Amino acid sequence: MEPILVAFLFLSLFCQSKPEAINLIGVNYGMLGNNLPSPAQSVAIIRTMNFTHVKLYDANTQVLKLLSGTNIHVTIMVQNHEIPPIAGSQALADKWVATNVLQYYPNTMVQFILVGNEVLSYTSEELRGMWQGLVPAMKRIRVSLRAKGIRRIKVSTPLAMDVLESTFPPSSARFRPDLAHSVVAPLLHFLNGTRSYFFLDVYPYFPWSADPETIELDFALLQGDHRYTDPGSGLVYTSLLDQMLDSAVFAMAGLGYRDIPLLISETGWPNDGDIDELGVNIRNAATYNRNLIRKLVVRPPVGTPARPGATIPVFIFSLFSENRKAGRGSERHWGLVNPNGTSIYEIDLSGEKPASGYEPLPVPNNDEPYKGKLWCVAGKEKSVTELAAAIEYACGSSNGTCDGLMPGRECYGLVSVPQRASYAFSSYWARFRSQGGTCYFDGLAEQTTANPSDGSCMSPSVTV
Repeated sequence: MEPILVAFLFLSLFCQSKPEAINLIGVNYGMLGNNLPSPAQSVAIIRTMNFTHVKLYDANTQVLKLLSGTNIHVTIMVQNHEIPPIAGSQALADKWVATNVLQYYPNTMVQFILVGNEVLSYTSEELRGMWQGLVPAMKRIRVSLRAKGIRRIKVSTPLAMDVLESTFPPSSARFRPDLAHSVVAPLLHFLNGTRSYFFLDVYPYFPWSADPETIELDFALLQGDHRYTDPGSGLVYTSLLDQMLDSAVFAMAGLGYRDIPLLISETGWPNDGDIDELGVNIRNAATYNRNLIRKLVVRPPVGTPARPGATIPVFIFSLFSENRKAGRGSERHWGLVNPNGTSIYEIDLSGEKPASGYEPLPVPNNDEPYKGKLWCVAGKEKSVTELAAAIEYACGSSNGTCDGLMPGRECYGLVSVPQRASYAFSSYWARFRSQGGTCYFDGLAEQTTANPSDGSCMSPSVTV
């Protein structure tokens, strides 16, 4: 069959009647930081930035009270550990709704209740127990709402791109076989029957940074002239974001659901990170989010190649950079706003401001891979007590990481706790980086290009 004909058939299916679209550009408000403004200050910042939608990762009492009487819609979340008990008890679902919705609504404009966060990304046997409880818990929450006459609040769950077994080309996308029919199909049935949205966390940064030689940076940043034609559908793509969104569209169609609207529950670009992380800088973050807003606010909406004209609501990640998040340095640098309330970079939610209207941003030096040696050292002014505990963790009992610190060895003379911590951190990172080990140590460590060695003691390094 000719690609153009295949594309026409798919488009005719995808453009059938859908639930009423909503125009939404919101922001994710996470609180995993020890330097963040108070909820009152944060809500004031959200209002100053003209966001009219905010997504929380719980049902924070303070925030819900502060949003009362404002024009800000809020999305709240049933946390992952609450899923199994709610799935098994209508009484617990009723209690959750009474506690987290009824005492605020409608003065606080709750718009969505999300059950869990990226639940289907947990693949361990222990946590997979949440899978089977996901849709039953969603159903019970909806029953609780309907029993109180609440019909305007939609129920859904945000999923990550890893629920898809394949995403490229988009027309071949399908859900992972371990969950496609057992979990995703019932989920889609629920969303379709309740006219709700398929919430998806979509980050072009990750596939680009994993394969920058194949994927052009501008293609990931929603700009440039690059074009990709899907050989299966004939559809032409001008951005990585559209490819990723349409992979979900085709995967849903493969299970028989062609009309469920998409909502981007998280997307963004890191504005900083570790030295060896590619493309994590303010200019790329600003470019991505500015282009994202321009793409989504244009009227009439452009949609995606598989869903032309579709309105796609989005929540930008995130309001603040959260300094207590684990993992690579980029995990702690997705914010739009500094803790003091000043903007990390300017964005215009109207989408009307041209790129030339913004102040020039620094030219980045990490859009190409870093090459050289790196060390993982103790951060400045860190607690000696915390560093001592981290040394014990890094050295372990039998992994040989800290043999150089033993009596008679070359680094035994390192006396101060920060010096010993830097050796232990570098040694641990050099040994376990290939297995996913990071230079973090609960916020106590940082990367450096400067060799911390003193005299004959040579700290292990990582060469990238």
